[in-house]
Amino acid sequence: MGSIRAEGLRKAFGDVEALDGVSLDVPDGAFFVVLGPSGAGKTTTLRSIAGLERLDEGTVHLDGLDATRAAPAARDLAMVFQSYALYPKRTAFENIASPLRARRLPRADIAHRVRQVAELLHIERLMERRPAQMSGGEQQRVALARALVREPRAFLMDEPLTNLDLKLRVEMRTELTRIHRSLRGTFLYVTNDQVEAMSMADQVAVLREGRVQQTGAPREVYERPANRWVAGFVGSPRINLLSCRADGDRLVGDGGWSLPRPSWAAVEPGRPLLLGLRAEDLSLDRRDEASSLDGELYAIEPLGDRTLVDVQVGGVVVKVKARPSAGGRPGERLAVAVDLDRAHLFDADTGVAVPR
Repeated sequence: MGSIRAEGLRKAFGDVEALDGVSLDVPDGAFFVVLGPSGAGKTTTLRSIAGLERLDEGTVHLDGLDATRAAPAARDLAMVFQSYALYPKRTAFENIASPLRARRLPRADIAHRVRQVAELLHIERLMERRPAQMSGGEQQRVALARALVREPRAFLMDEPLTNLDLKLRVEMRTELTRIHRSLRGTFLYVTNDQVEAMSMADQVAVLREGRVQQTGAPREVYERPANRWVAGFVGSPRINLLSCRADGDRLVGDGGWSLPRPSWAAVEPGRPLLLGLRAEDLSLDRRDEASSLDGELYAIEPLGDRTLVDVQVGGVVVKVKARPSAGGRPGERLAVAVDLDRAHLFDADTGVAVPR
């Protein structure tokens, strides 16, 4: 068992409200990611669940039992930090075995469990090396092994891949998902990297300034963002946002453009709105002229497998994911076809998404 339920977590550091009513429900066996920018309260949330921060308000339940006032050791949670926190003068074997030796387990049992987790992480060759003799990726695997060997109730991971280069981060994302499937344990993972969140998580909670903005499956958060901020934070390149208002069965933009109002959008006439269009839901291949935006080519960004084309529409630069062969000259007139079924609408004042 390894379920975690945090309700109404509040924590202030002086005048700074780090957590403002954070609630999370992490099912047993889930890979649950808390995603947010720096300063959102991600690490404070993790430390509060681990018992390393005393809450001002709120409760933490582990496997259905109230652990709000329990000491960190009594919670049986293993943490993996952004810094590897390895003992520099100890070998990988000794680092991994340290939590088991603290429990005074028999030497044979310690050796067996260390060998098991080393095989799981493919680090058998590192057992006699000290941290200074390892690469960053190898040190991260040893730090992860030290957490895994404990067989805790759940694993709390605080941006563990941040210090790795891009290639190693990609490799470790794959390894972590493989390990999660093998162990079937509960992983609570915090990151500011949306690629990590989207590629690894069963569930994502998007955090901003100490408040949960939305919780759901990665695809749900991406395709049905709860508000303008979530839509802008999740996705690369950032979602295009165009100011407009409803006028009968049309959306009329501040820059003079006009599009049919999506069939799912029930909005009152004259209501100030923001039309959200993701780059992959736009095309430079003219199809239905009624669902197109006219503009001028502003810039081209070749990315190998695709080309990002910046088109100026009514004073706003709109990014379009186009074919690798897309080209043209700045100032050239273009028509951007819009997939209105995949468009998003947000209230311009509150930022809340218009329901479908």
